[in-house]
Amino acid sequence: MNKLIKKISRLAEGKKHLRLMEVCGTHTVAIFRSGIRQILPENVELVSGPGCPVCVTCDDFIDKAIAYSKQKNFIVATFGDMLKVPGSRSNLAAAQAEGAKIKIVYSPLDCLKLAQENLDKKIIFFAVGFETTAPTAAATVLAAKARGIKNLFMLSAQKLVPPALKFLLNDSAVKVDGFLLPGHVAVVIGANAFNFLAEDFKIPSTVGGFEAEEILAALKNILEQIDSGKIEVANEYRSVVKAEGNLSAKKILAQVYEISDVEWRGMGKIPASGLKMRSEFADFDIEQVAPIEIEHFNKKTACRCGEVLRGIINPTECPLFGKICTPLHAVGACMVSVEGVCAAWFKYGGRKLIWNEE
Repeated sequence: MNKLIKKISRLAEGKKHLRLMEVCGTHTVAIFRSGIRQILPENVELVSGPGCPVCVTCDDFIDKAIAYSKQKNFIVATFGDMLKVPGSRSNLAAAQAEGAKIKIVYSPLDCLKLAQENLDKKIIFFAVGFETTAPTAAATVLAAKARGIKNLFMLSAQKLVPPALKFLLNDSAVKVDGFLLPGHVAVVIGANAFNFLAEDFKIPSTVGGFEAEEILAALKNILEQIDSGKIEVANEYRSVVKAEGNLSAKKILAQVYEISDVEWRGMGKIPASGLKMRSEFADFDIEQVAPIEIEHFNKKTACRCGEVLRGIINPTECPLFGKICTPLHAVGACMVSVEGVCAAWFKYGGRKLIWNEE
């Protein structure tokens, strides 16, 4: 471990201030928990990007999920970390307390049993996630079709990471010198899916694992690229990530979903950055089976979650952070999820090393 730290320090010596962005909520938490930020050279700064799917889900989708949960004979199934994500006026937890029919599940596949046990109800899975979890949602749809389950539907809000990185690099307000790429996403889509970073933007990038040593190894690789000028998309998580990714998972995704333009919280509409269900599976798409109208409401807030998600500011620069916005009373989505950068900063921001420095 110390050899990696010393190597990083040598590589950073004499360099300009470098901003390296991690693009995975699990990386964000691991970095904070292990104290990596505190032991990097002063001129190497880690910033967090839009790597938390809960955080980037827009108000409108939360509002739709709430609206469906209040309809007669509807049950909305969701992951637990979605409950307190703010919509435009409320959240799922508040709706549940008021009697809305909302169930916590641990996997989309749990909805198969839920649907079979509630044949008189329409079960809607609130499908939020990146490429990591989208294949399981697609597999659930295929399983429901194979079993003849007619009362299971998806409210799809899945998003794709590579287009978001392109968006960031085309944003003049975003300053990034390298990317620590998400290992979990790369398991599915493969390291090659990020080649555009080196080819089109000349940005050094490395796929990394989630242990402290794996993260440091990936950061070292990024700095080596900067030092040598040989820019590439490297893979320091070769034990589980292949260049081409998981072909079976990619096949399932392509079978059920097609790419679409979608809105990201704090970032607006990003072209080709989301997944919508193909027409062949329209019977499982709740927005096609039972479309619902919601009133669009532009709420005014001092929350700067959008800038945090783009790595423009750190959470402590938001006037609400740690004051009226805390994990127990979150104002912004970045403080809600355990993988949200504001939540991680609040919990671990000042933590020192957890390993022995000798």
